[in-house]
Amino acid sequence: MPLAGVPEILVQQLDDPVCRERNTSWLLARFDQADPVVSGNKKFKLHYFLEEALASGKKRIVTFGGAYSNHLVATAKACRDLGLRSVGIVRGKGFAHESHTLVSCRSYGMELHFVTREDYAAMSSHPEIIIPLFDADQDVLVPEGGFHPLGAAGAAHMLDSIPFHNATHIVCATGTGTTVAGLLRAAKPAQQVISVPVLKSLYDLPERLATVNPGIEKLPVVFNQYHFGGYAKYHVPLLQFMNTLYKNTGIPTDFVYTAKMMYAIKDQVIQGYFPEGSVIMALHTGGLQGNLSLPPGTLIF
Repeated sequence: MPLAGVPEILVQQLDDPVCRERNTSWLLARFDQADPVVSGNKKFKLHYFLEEALASGKKRIVTFGGAYSNHLVATAKACRDLGLRSVGIVRGKGFAHESHTLVSCRSYGMELHFVTREDYAAMSSHPEIIIPLFDADQDVLVPEGGFHPLGAAGAAHMLDSIPFHNATHIVCATGTGTTVAGLLRAAKPAQQVISVPVLKSLYDLPERLATVNPGIEKLPVVFNQYHFGGYAKYHVPLLQFMNTLYKNTGIPTDFVYTAKMMYAIKDQVIQGYFPEGSVIMALHTGGLQGNLSLPPGTLIF
């Protein structure tokens, strides 16, 4: 059933000439419109962690992310709205200027701690290292991107928020794998779940999914070739695609996640991956604030 406080998600149909020619429907679930900050998949992945904090009387959320992490700023805003304190462990030290994302985190009251990339990797796999920052009696620990069975359980509710649809394929961008794990939990047996990794080294996705989806054997189809050089990397054709998509449809995308997914779908439609009569449901997972790191004038929206 849909999560409380989450509106029914608008589903927008793209009028794409190649899809018309192939008798294929391309739909986009606009999770980016659910909340201006805790947008896209973030509200869902955080849901059960926040519920645990409120139910147990714990006062603080401790989580992880990079300098441009949508997860960090969403967590900061969600905690502020619920009267919880938040701590962000940030990957990297020695920034000349704080990113707009980190500035936003501070504006929502998040306490930031910067660690080296090496220490960050160790903390992510052995969170006890962050003591004394972490107090098990007062804090709820949220792994990066909500990568945990609770995060996947929350992400599974995303499909509950979409009005009735007959999708044959469900497509999402993938960072940690939490969202695709949730979709695999919730998708119907005949629906194919497709993952579009946005970083070039996500070759352990089956192992990651087994961690957060114990006992669930279903795996996604993976389009691994659309990372554009890696996480938060891009090439000019991706930016051109984003501007063309917005000009033709009014749909804004971010270059870190959703644009790469949409580019992948377009390319795979052209290549004939989707059978005639397919109904493709893509999930717009928000994160538009990431575009603020691009040079002014790069995008037309």
